[in-house]
Amino acid sequence: MSKIEVVRAEMVSAMKAGNKPRKDALSALLTALKNVQIDKRAELTEEEENAVVLKEIKQLKETLESAPESRTDIISECKFRIEVLSEFAPVFLSEEEIRNIINEILSNLGITQPTTKDKGKIMKDLMPRVKGKADGKVVNDLVAALMQE
Repeated sequence: MSKIEVVRAEMVSAMKAGNKPRKDALSALLTALKNVQIDKRAELTEEEENAVVLKEIKQLKETLESAPESRTDIISECKFRIEVLSEFAPVFLSEEEIRNIINEILSNLGITQPTTKDKGKIMKDLMPRVKGKADGKVVNDLVAALMQE
């Protein structure tokens, strides 16, 4: 069952329950998923669906950060929508799991004391393995922390 079908089913449930805020959040996600599918002119892969969900969550977080504190309505709506969309987001790797992957890559590359010159090699091997499974900023921060040790 594709994510579009799952979101549509959840949206119908929210409509039947009379939960308009949840229905609106799911409707926005469904629209985003369908738009990407239309642009691609084919069914979306699971990775592409996850990318759309993460992009929507990221946009909501940016809206949340830029909203003035006096606009509690916007803040509460963004937090609620993030909570709803998070149900459909992929589960990210923990920092410990990312560190294990980094250590495995270091041993494969034969690097014992990583320097900033090695960062490109490490990231080249690391990013394909964690793409869609980890936040890029967290991955970058963990690799940067290794360079300082």
